[in-house]
Amino acid sequence: MSAVVFCFAQENNLLIDDFEIVVSGAPEGTVDYGSGAGSSVEVTTVSGIKYSGAKALKITFDAVPGGYMWIARGSGTDAKNAFWQVKPEDIKWADYKALSFYVYGSDSKARIAVDIKDKGREMWRYFIEDNFRGWKQIICNFSDFFVRGDWQPQNAEKDALLTFPLKSFQFEPLAEAKGTIYIDKAELIRK
Repeated sequence: MSAVVFCFAQENNLLIDDFEIVVSGAPEGTVDYGSGAGSSVEVTTVSGIKYSGAKALKITFDAVPGGYMWIARGSGTDAKNAFWQVKPEDIKWADYKALSFYVYGSDSKARIAVDIKDKGREMWRYFIEDNFRGWKQIICNFSDFFVRGDWQPQNAEKDALLTFPLKSFQFEPLAEAKGTIYIDKAELIRK
């Protein structure tokens, strides 16, 4: 019996978002997303390509030089219903070392920024590249994120200290790239 308890204790990652939602934007939305300066983005969920559950998040994008976009979920976004399954303040952050999610790649070579917003609203960044085909788990260690130097919210504390609880995560395909990516099963990875 103790061996069963030990095995169970080893897999205590925390599922924070499974994207089993109906996507809507704007102030009452479930996803905070948008684009500007010539870039464009469409966000939906699909059931045909998914890693787990019934749906995955589908992001169709055209990232042009000088343009920008964002696709965010969590607390403190401009979409009032973009919450994770677990409230950030209810998470024991000291138990976790990384953010993880699954991406369905098409080997497009697109670079994608993964941003997190910390307790002080400061934005931190990590880069991934779509250099694979099919589903792949991406693990972003908190220690590998760096402060965004190109943009910060006006109300960010800007102290270059990653403070918890984290409030949200977001994705930004970077220029110059065009395509579709699928994201599923966002988790926190236990230490």
